[in-house]
Amino acid sequence: MKFFAAALLLVLLALQYRLWVSDDGLRSVLNLKKGVAVQRVENSSLIQRNGQLAAEVKDLKGGTAALEERARNDLGMIGKDETFFQVVDPASRPTGPEALPPAPAAPVAQKTAR
Repeated sequence: MKFFAAALLLVLLALQYRLWVSDDGLRSVLNLKKGVAVQRVENSSLIQRNGQLAAEVKDLKGGTAALEERARNDLGMIGKDETFFQVVDPASRPTGPEALPPAPAAPVAQKTAR
């Protein structure tokens, strides 16, 4: 009977070792759960991005508003009856002598023929 109890205890310890310490035990289960959580977060962001891209494709195929907006932003195009105004931030302007506008040319004296 003692031999049978010792054998059962030895089997129990071997199974516990495999459960807690080995590479295919609880450690790998926890690592897999972390990997699944990371993948779900990435999948949700990709699903959102795909939805945005699908909406943009639909808009580009169906209407001219998105195409016109793309041309304005990416290519700098303006409409036929529009006026382009460029606003420059004063903080981004250069300082020093290179910032001054060029001086007007001095008048040149012309000789008149008599």
